[in-house]
Amino acid sequence: MNEDRIKGQWKQLSGKVKARWGKLTNDDVRVEEGNAEYLIGKLQERYGLAKDVAKKEVNDFVDSL
Repeated sequence: MNEDRIKGQWKQLSGKVKARWGKLTNDDVRVEEGNAEYLIGKLQERYGLAKDVAKKEVNDFVDSL
């Protein structure tokens, strides 16, 4: 996963993140600002995912961009 890529394009990607994971609030997305670990934590919290599953979802999302 390339966090620099995510951070550099965060404004464009934030809409896609919100569309992919609708349970994330606008505040979650705003605070995250491309921080993959924060996103993984929020996915665990909002969706009840195990850390490895949340990490895989984030990696798959980034790879699909």
